[in-house]
Amino acid sequence: MALPDGMTLRPAAVDDAEAVCALLNRVDELEVGRAFTELHEVVDDLGHVSVDLERDSWLLHDGEGRLIGYGIVRDRSAGERINLDQYLLPGHTAAGLHLFGLMEARGAELARRNGADRAVLHLVLNSRPTFDTVALGGRGWRKVRRHHVLTREVDPKADLFPEAPAGLRLRACSTEEDRRTVHRLLHETFAEHYDFQDRSYEKWCSDTGAESADWSLVWIAELDGHGDVAVLRTRDERTDTAWASNIGVRSALRGRGLGGYLLRYFFAFYADRGRTRVGLGVDTDNATGAPALYRNNGMVLDFAVDTWELVVPVG
Repeated sequence: MALPDGMTLRPAAVDDAEAVCALLNRVDELEVGRAFTELHEVVDDLGHVSVDLERDSWLLHDGEGRLIGYGIVRDRSAGERINLDQYLLPGHTAAGLHLFGLMEARGAELARRNGADRAVLHLVLNSRPTFDTVALGGRGWRKVRRHHVLTREVDPKADLFPEAPAGLRLRACSTEEDRRTVHRLLHETFAEHYDFQDRSYEKWCSDTGAESADWSLVWIAELDGHGDVAVLRTRDERTDTAWASNIGVRSALRGRGLGGYLLRYFFAFYADRGRTRVGLGVDTDNATGAPALYRNNGMVLDFAVDTWELVVPVG
């Protein structure tokens, strides 16, 4: 589909971060009811080592020069899986479809560069997105998964540090060896999860921004007789919500209360730190019992997002 008359496209630059952040927050407000994208997130995205802004990003302006759309393609798998993000204000479906065409072609190019014989493109949209999903489906995209963003209010008087299960010790990640243990545990505990991507330690560090991460907010659980068995990985750089990126327990040790202990430790730590709200994301089809665990510990639905998929040949 051609770009509508009067509209323009150009690559993004790091200097565009404030304008992009404002657009994303406007989309947040329309989809969720509040703005929650932060400038440092956009700066990190635009400056990520894996992104070639000239070829992997687009800014869409209307005839009056207003930014109405933003797209970015990310190759974080070094294989067939390529991530796409597009944010578009309502009423601009034709321009959005034109942008999708460019992003899909770039995704196929990246997968071909990786040696894959197809590109599996993934796009995450709010369950009530600003974009016309009927038009998206017309391009062959299909909805393949739903995730819930869950949140909970925390209070230092109510959320006390839990007593550890017998024989369990928790240590903060403080050394290079600990980081490698976290990588190993995450790959072991999430290997059967939807969309798991097996990455080398070096690739994982690059993708997750290990060099700038606060590793004091990551913990490893060791159990007598079993060694390191679980991991709690969190972040605290957002204004509104502290975030648990991963709570993983080795499959052989599940059902012993380790996940619940890590979850309650997460609540208590951030309550003690002065936070009032924590959150995490969970696959609604998760088979480990995690959704029920979170609900039973007072977490409630904030909003839902859907993963859309398109498989394209790379020739």
